Amino acid sequence: MLSQILLIIGAAIFGLLGSVHLIYTFYSNKFNAFAPEVTEAMKGTSPVITKETTLWQAWVGFNASHSVGLITFALIYLPLICLHMSLLKSSLWLMCLPILVSGAYLLLAKKYWFKVPFLGFLIATFCFISAYVVNI
Repeated sequence: MLSQILLIIGAAIFGLLGSVHLIYTFYSNKFNAFAPEVTEAMKGTSPVITKETTLWQAWVGFNASHSVGLITFALIYLPLICLHMSLLKSSLWLMCLPILVSGAYLLLAKKYWFKVPFLGFLIATFCFISAYVVNI
């Protein structure tokens, strides 16, 4: 029961962070540059790889796809946790995958992002590791 609660908390954090990030991407200016000229420059230039998009469109797309990944992870794991906990407990891979994924996001948050996602992924990683330890 404790491992199930810990897994739910960890997966819910992924869903929450992904949902907030998606809302911020499309319905706020939180990912705009402080210097408006930087945002305008991003809208007016393309990356070297292609002229089919602008840096701004790529930026929005990267943020949106990042959000969708987090939400998808939560939408896969939450039903598994709630409806098929015995499957999770019997599968080393399904118990370790959340640790690996959240650990990767934790490292990214530490190196490239800011305090809120770092703390969220720290808590999620702690929950996933604790659930694994309780389960063994």
